[in-house]
Amino acid sequence: MSNLPAIEGGRPVREKKIYYGHQYLDQADYDAVVEVLKSDYLTCGPKIEELEKKICEITGAKYAVACSNGTAALHMAAMAVGLGEGNELITTPITFAASANCALYVGARPVFADINPETYNIDPDSVEAYIGPATKAVVAVDYTGQAVELDRLMDICKKHNLVLIEDGAHSMGTIYDGRPVGSVADMTTFSFHPVKTVTSGEGGCVCTNNENYYKKLLLARSHGITRDASLMSKEPEGPWYYEQVDLGYNYRMTDIQAGLLISQLDKLQMFKKRRREIVDSYNSAFEKIDGIIVQKEIEQSDTCRHLYILRLDLKKLKIDRRQFFDALGAENICCNVHYIPVYYFPHYSKLGYKKGLCPNAEALYEEMISLPLYYGMTDKDVEDVIEAVNKLVDYYHV
Repeated sequence: MSNLPAIEGGRPVREKKIYYGHQYLDQADYDAVVEVLKSDYLTCGPKIEELEKKICEITGAKYAVACSNGTAALHMAAMAVGLGEGNELITTPITFAASANCALYVGARPVFADINPETYNIDPDSVEAYIGPATKAVVAVDYTGQAVELDRLMDICKKHNLVLIEDGAHSMGTIYDGRPVGSVADMTTFSFHPVKTVTSGEGGCVCTNNENYYKKLLLARSHGITRDASLMSKEPEGPWYYEQVDLGYNYRMTDIQAGLLISQLDKLQMFKKRRREIVDSYNSAFEKIDGIIVQKEIEQSDTCRHLYILRLDLKKLKIDRRQFFDALGAENICCNVHYIPVYYFPHYSKLGYKKGLCPNAEALYEEMISLPLYYGMTDKDVEDVIEAVNKLVDYYHV
């Protein structure tokens, strides 16, 4: 190993790159996809119902509606709530843009509440401070996989007659106070992108215990079209008959994706266990390092971690976040940053949003890096990441 960071000419710790996230597929996954390809259905078939039943078993939700991706799931949830022009939706800026965009899709206005500076999740006190006459819903993101303070948020939403949508894109497999994510909020959305804990390539889902929301989600997913006679304007003319009763979208998942995801969900606990081992190793190493801040977790969250956030105490380092990021890259450790505050983007600037809205979120953004975290990381990979971080902090410490 080199004595100096690779960015200053030292030899990298390793030759092979470690990426910040990566899917894990095995023979069971390949077989599951081939089975569907050889079947009579490639889409809108029996695998969708099988998948939805399995997700309900895992989450404890009464209903699950699989869809094409996590963004579609959020849009469908916003539609089911009846969010529209003149309404506001409160969410966090430290998230992928879809958590806020779902409000714009239906003509509503996103409002950004600040985060807890220790857990990095949305702060319930900030949420309550932003509630006004136009507020109709809250999208609370389980950032990095850690559950938000669901009980407090549910109490706030009930007090103000709001709908709580939990964005669980990061948190499939997380348990909150003994209850799986997906069974607590009014609706919970999931994403199954390849860097998530389980994947269907692209895919999403909305879970709910509310039958009314469930029926609206089904319509939103499939063009607003139904074969349910109870929703039609007249008696069906025959077995071929259907009606478009609302404006919906083609947000359906294929049976190919569903087959893969069913197989992936069989490995959820295995994935969760390994991710926890990696997080524990990181925490054990970084909690001892002056110049590094470790994300805190609430005791109620039994977390299936999607991201590992390394926060730099820049007052104690003679290096900025970009230099630290590049130095790790020079060590063949490929990191990322999750996330740029949503209202920083040009589209939101055009809508009148300005920097300064959420000081805690903005401070976090300047200091954070997402380290590699995925099932396929070896113990040696984890050791190399820790070694590289240690080397940089030692070299650049004030």
